[in-house]
Amino acid sequence: MNQSYKPIIWKDEKLFLLDQRLLPQTETFVEVNDLKSCAAAITDMVVRGAPCIGFTAIYGMALWVKNQTTLSLESCRAACDEMINARPTAVNLSFEVNRCFEFMMSYVKEGRSAAELYKKLVEFGHQQINESHNKNTTMAQIGVKELMGRIGDRKWRLMTHCNTGFLACGSLGTALGVISYANSLGKVEYVLADETRPYMQGTRLTAFELAKENIPYSIVVEGAASYLLSHNKVDAIFVGADRIAANGDTANKVGTSTLAIVAKHYGVPFYVVAPVSSFDTSIPDGKHIEIEMRPMTEITELRGIKLAPEGAQAINPSFDVTDHQFITGIICEKGFINPQNPSELVKVVNS
Repeated sequence: MNQSYKPIIWKDEKLFLLDQRLLPQTETFVEVNDLKSCAAAITDMVVRGAPCIGFTAIYGMALWVKNQTTLSLESCRAACDEMINARPTAVNLSFEVNRCFEFMMSYVKEGRSAAELYKKLVEFGHQQINESHNKNTTMAQIGVKELMGRIGDRKWRLMTHCNTGFLACGSLGTALGVISYANSLGKVEYVLADETRPYMQGTRLTAFELAKENIPYSIVVEGAASYLLSHNKVDAIFVGADRIAANGDTANKVGTSTLAIVAKHYGVPFYVVAPVSSFDTSIPDGKHIEIEMRPMTEITELRGIKLAPEGAQAINPSFDVTDHQFITGIICEKGFINPQNPSELVKVVNS
């Protein structure tokens, strides 16, 4: 991948984030120098995608430590909580920030300097991105093996929702990583990318990535899913996840649940692809997942242009929860999980 297309760049002790709000028309980076601007970049969706949110937060915590003269457990916990509150649904954010807090506790108790801790957190950020590439490669291989066994050795017609490629993951993607890897093997006939309203991640971001990799694709509205699946236009669907409960219920970009229900009706396999960091086995099911509500203006306006009547109200959940019964399989770096067997999920994740 070309360096300019990496969504997260650490350079000269500064964090640079590809502003995904402006893609595909404009490719520009936002400079982040402290915790507040980092949290704001996450909230405002300069950076998005569960893995990238987590990686960004690690560097944000490093920048916070860099700006401290003294450290206490209380100040470290408060800073971590401020970062976690930037967006509530994606578990990767709290997962990575709490791992940063573990380092903080250790360094504070040992009386080590903020400079040492800063260096450790920066190295941790680099490490997590590098490990993510390796984990996602493993997931891509598992996904291709599954399709070879289920569909056979021919070119596949695949569908995806939202954006789960390098823009969301920092390197090779999760769900889109499976598609990218399959394409490298000559196994992709075409990809159907949901628009993913109202933020249009499919139109703006997934199409951007597919074009960069010369993968044949078409953009479709979510409402076309029933038509496409009923006319045998799709062999399999791959989506990502922002949080997976112990029973396999999965929170992902709003519209995912509807797509899964339609896929179940027409017998089209529906796969969730996500790293172990996206699993939250502390909650029993999807009813315990907090759903982020986004501003109404994302629906009523388009980049400042009013679309709805003056005073129109809108309901804008950023995510929905797909019941595990509609999921054919969950793919993580530790293997393939049958979501109809919750005990298997917990066993694989904790292995």
